[in-house]
Amino acid sequence: MKGQLWSRTGLAITMAAISSTAWADGILTLKSENDIFASGDDGHYTNGIEADWSFRPSRDHWTRDLAELIPGWSAASLDGASYRFGQQIYTPEDIDERGLIENDRPYAGVLYAGLSLFDDQQLSGWRRTSGVYFDVGLVGPGAGGHTVQNNFHHLVGSDEAEGWHNQLHNEPFVNVAYQTAWWKQGHLGALEAEYGPSVGLAVGNLYTYGATGLGLRIGQGLDESFGVPAVAPSQGSRVFFEKDSGFNWYLFANLEGRLMAYNMLLDGNTFEDSHSVDRRPWVGDAQLGLAVSWDRWQLTYSSVWRTHEFETQDDGDQFGSITLSTWL
Repeated sequence: MKGQLWSRTGLAITMAAISSTAWADGILTLKSENDIFASGDDGHYTNGIEADWSFRPSRDHWTRDLAELIPGWSAASLDGASYRFGQQIYTPEDIDERGLIENDRPYAGVLYAGLSLFDDQQLSGWRRTSGVYFDVGLVGPGAGGHTVQNNFHHLVGSDEAEGWHNQLHNEPFVNVAYQTAWWKQGHLGALEAEYGPSVGLAVGNLYTYGATGLGLRIGQGLDESFGVPAVAPSQGSRVFFEKDSGFNWYLFANLEGRLMAYNMLLDGNTFEDSHSVDRRPWVGDAQLGLAVSWDRWQLTYSSVWRTHEFETQDDGDQFGSITLSTWL
């Protein structure tokens, strides 16, 4: 069953080739997240792009040796691995103000590369999916947020953001995250359905938090495709589907609550004085979306509503995500 589950696994990138086997029979995923996709506003988490490459490691692939080092995992239990690379851009709401806006979030660019490991288990009427996520990257001017945002605004004729000289300083980061979800499989009338809880944990100098959630999927061909795209601060998504399996679709919804112990993008730089705001410890997300797959392609759209992340924030945030995946 694990081999069948793996053949459906899809998520993650890029970087060049870690080995030639990594580029054989896998899924390439391109994801764009932007507040314009949902709210029409331009501020806070304003843009994110990510490329992911997902594959099944060969028997002697180095990721199986890594899985042996993780408690509760083994080389045999590893069903999949993925690489990813991306950039995220964060700004205050008023990008026309050149001076420091003390009561709004700091300007920040984030550049990162990551590795994900996956373990799927089919139980009696249940399916369990687990993931371990490793990320390294850079926050600050070196991440290129200023250059990407203002060059794009210039290209489309929008006003440039004036306050990037107030952004967080350069700081490298390392983050590790773990997530497990349990899916109860069944039917809702003529449609297939599955639902269940999830728990997660992240530790690092970018984010440190604990999370719990509840997910739901309803549609046709749920055994042929899966994926509720993750959004920051989550470190990875599970997006996979059977190639050449015809047309399938599903609606999905997800609720997640996080206890945020640390968020560099709000708390400011770890080792230098920088702009910061008073982070709220409890943050919640509500996510709704639609995924459609056909033959070797899958297209997903989701919209996310997020509660206040810091004390002086006027309103909650809303942003959207578009994901395109293809078997290669």
